[in-house]
Amino acid sequence: MNVAILVFDGFNELDAFVPAALLNGLAAEGLSAAIAAPAPEATSQGGVRIAAQHRLDFANAAEAVLIAGGARAEAIASDPAVLGALSLDPARQIIVSQGSGAHLLAALGLVAPGRPICTDLASAPAIRALGFTTPGKPFHAEGDVASAGGALASQYAAAWIAARLLGVNAMERMVWDAAPRFAEAA
Repeated sequence: MNVAILVFDGFNELDAFVPAALLNGLAAEGLSAAIAAPAPEATSQGGVRIAAQHRLDFANAAEAVLIAGGARAEAIASDPAVLGALSLDPARQIIVSQGSGAHLLAALGLVAPGRPICTDLASAPAIRALGFTTPGKPFHAEGDVASAGGALASQYAAAWIAARLLGVNAMERMVWDAAPRFAEAA
């Protein structure tokens, strides 16, 4: 099962790398998370340059899609080339935005106006201006579409994807493997 993590120039590193690392921890169970971007490379808001593993249209066939947020998310959500490249469908995919990735979730019409979308504090006024509510919590899901409230909500997005694709037991193993624990004294 493929998970496309969508990044664009100015992406938030936590939105992309934390879910990718968590979800790829379930590779033995058939899950594969990969970075998809509109260009062969993307540069994060912190200046980290990465090679995309797939082109943006990889998301159209993935079982799950995570839309990472970033410094340019609002502008990207109005880019006709980006919107034209994506044909996401909650009838056959699970889709989650993270932080300012909510702009693209809204622009693609994946959440109806008046419904809640979790986002980061900086994006919340613009998301509300588009006619959505911002519930002030880290995660919200309705059916096969969800949103996570900011970069530190990465584990919520990844856990939801894992639970939806592989079940709660797999999600618990994923979280357990990443959770901070103290070694027992010898």
